[in-house]
Amino acid sequence: MRLRFAPSPTGYLHVGNARVAVANWLVARQQGGRFILRFDDTDTERSKPEYASGIEEDLRWLGLDWDESFRQSDRLDRYEAAAEKLKKSGLLYPCFESEEELRFKREQRQKQGRPPVYDRAALKMTPEQLERALANGKTPYWRFKLGMRSVEWQDGVLGRRQVKLPPISDPVLIRADGSFLYTFTSVVDDLETGITHIIRGEDHVTNTGVQIDILEALLGRPCAIRFAHLPLLTDADGGPLSKRLGSMGLRQLRRDGIEPAALVGYLAALGSSADPVAAPAAGLVAGFDLSRISKSTARFDPAQLLGLNRRYLHGLDFATVKDRLPEGADEAFWLSVRGNLDLLAEARDWWEVAHGPLTVPPQPEEAEFLRQALDHLPPEPWGEESWSAWTRALGAATGRKGKALFLPLRRALTGEDHGPELRLFLPVIGRARAEARLRQAAGL
Repeated sequence: MRLRFAPSPTGYLHVGNARVAVANWLVARQQGGRFILRFDDTDTERSKPEYASGIEEDLRWLGLDWDESFRQSDRLDRYEAAAEKLKKSGLLYPCFESEEELRFKREQRQKQGRPPVYDRAALKMTPEQLERALANGKTPYWRFKLGMRSVEWQDGVLGRRQVKLPPISDPVLIRADGSFLYTFTSVVDDLETGITHIIRGEDHVTNTGVQIDILEALLGRPCAIRFAHLPLLTDADGGPLSKRLGSMGLRQLRRDGIEPAALVGYLAALGSSADPVAAPAAGLVAGFDLSRISKSTARFDPAQLLGLNRRYLHGLDFATVKDRLPEGADEAFWLSVRGNLDLLAEARDWWEVAHGPLTVPPQPEEAEFLRQALDHLPPEPWGEESWSAWTRALGAATGRKGKALFLPLRRALTGEDHGPELRLFLPVIGRARAEARLRQAAGL
């Protein structure tokens, strides 16, 4: 089994193509196959080396590796050879119409109530007409002559699929400047690198029908590649995700602090009946099942991803995150704050709350209560039982309980109404800082 992920290095990865990469990688690893990274970089104007490097970096961040890698720009001779084969068979034919002429033809066909497909006028050119066009300095572009048939396959996600070729214009495979289009180069690469399974987005279904026809023309026999098309993603409101790709780019999610284990786990389960589990990519291999993915569109909900990220952080031990915590942070600090984090970067904020100079808001209406809190502040050493002992004694002395007891103390100690569990966080703050903050809040 050989699968591939074939991004165009004309930009960075977003969640839509990252989902495709994850699915291909999981199937390849589950079946003991090969995962190939191919850069479809024949668009020389838009393709950039920094995008290719960025894509590799993002894939590694997700925990995905690859067994082989190559760029289409290094294989131009292979496309030339394949094109010559199709030209000799008469299936790749030269055309000379300008874009204006093609537009006029489409408009005329539409006025006549006919589908606006290419009329194959170039096929009717005589050898003399072809020679005259070339002699006049015209440079042809090349179209592939599609079969007058329907292409069918059993899709790994969508079930039985059929693409009728007659209503589709013969695709242009080579531009007038000699450059090759994706439709062609992808077929040649899939054929020559022995790809056995292709998993990609549902927007490629029609393209698959066309490419199967080209594949079989090059092979001279039926195509053996198996296809699976993932339904497209929408945003949380059911709208097109493509309109929000800026916010759904992997680089932005990474900057926002999303953990790769949360993102890869979310993408692996998206659109399926499985509950998402945040885990390193390797930990998702055994449980991945392409057949569980629904035929319906799937919603990418940032709130769900953030919730998964939160649950993942809450379960991480100190050894896993210590290199990413503020300098000086120890296990006691991590255990005290991890249950309050949506993103790991928030740990730094709580480090500042615990150890930094902190100006807490004054509570003149609670001055007497806070003075009593100072009087009952237990001596060090402090541990997990110190908070309970302190608040128990303070509650008995003041008659307070619940929010009236706890909220003024939290505000005085952290400057916030919500935050880490004070049973764990109070020992991290320490008695000296706690006393100074209580005095500040009480106006002493």
